Amino acid sequence: MEVSNRYITIKTHVDGAPKESHFELKAAALLLSVEPGCSDVIVKNLYVSIDPYQINRMKSQSPSQKAINFAVGITPGEVIDAYGVAKVVASGNPRFEKDDLVVGLITWGDYSVLKEGSMLNKLDTMGFPLTYHVGILGLSGLTAYCGFFEVCKPKKGEKVFVSAASGSVGNLVGQYAKLFGCHVVGCAGSKQKVELLKEKLGFDDAFNYKEETDLKSALKRYFPEGIDIYFDNVGAEMQEAAVANMNTFGRVAVCGVISEYTDAGKRAAPDMLDVVYKRITIRGFLAADFMNVYADCISTTSDHLRTGNMQALEDITPGLENIPSAFIGLFRGDNIGKKVVKIAEE
Repeated sequence: MEVSNRYITIKTHVDGAPKESHFELKAAALLLSVEPGCSDVIVKNLYVSIDPYQINRMKSQSPSQKAINFAVGITPGEVIDAYGVAKVVASGNPRFEKDDLVVGLITWGDYSVLKEGSMLNKLDTMGFPLTYHVGILGLSGLTAYCGFFEVCKPKKGEKVFVSAASGSVGNLVGQYAKLFGCHVVGCAGSKQKVELLKEKLGFDDAFNYKEETDLKSALKRYFPEGIDIYFDNVGAEMQEAAVANMNTFGRVAVCGVISEYTDAGKRAAPDMLDVVYKRITIRGFLAADFMNVYADCISTTSDHLRTGNMQALEDITPGLENIPSAFIGLFRGDNIGKKVVKIAEE
């Protein structure tokens, strides 16, 4: 059977803020069968993750593109790969059979043709919605879990600050930190998000950074005894303000710097005297570095979900054609929680 496989691609490299005009919806004929002796797997994409790091892959150049295979540059006109959940349509790989649910690197398209060696695994839903495996039980969950527990190495009672705290990773870090016994304050970009952090997710406090004229003073107000752990999702002046308020032997986990992705003029410049004399550790990390704790992450997080101690915060948009607007919205702060696009019915 032959189908028309629609997919989203970029027309040109994206240097700066992404716009609808950067993207296009293309289509190509695809035969939904695998030749004998071929080990390809063809899947129907169901849900796909929408992540800010993709903007760095779309740039004409970025240091991130040479750092890890996951972040290689995207060529205009080519299919864009992304983490997601799919259903097997045809398989020449003995590991997968027709109708298997799978999770891994699929594409911003209706269907994906995945070669042997692709990041793809059979999915055990464990009774949870498929979308959870794109977010809280997927790479977003692992990023939050390893960033907080492995990079920050928290101690009970410590003071934790999370930026972009209503985002896909930040909201989970805050929840892990609270469950661990830390004092947690988050920042977000709207009154609605601030209320959600405090009322639904149990943050000790939260504030709207857009209402603050002096971030250093704001953090001094929320952390009169200083910050022990800063989980950084934004970079730039927020990182500077956090470092200025860090305690001795404070830890900064740099997960992302979204405010710097689309503005070449924005760069974090923390006071290095603070870093030296307070012996602050600032460490960048990627979830791929911590696949060894993924099983622990899934086990711990699924237990918390079943007991109601953790909430999955999701923002789901239907329709492949809406991937560009969903992606662009990340950089305006439109999303609350994990941004996912539903491509097809389960």
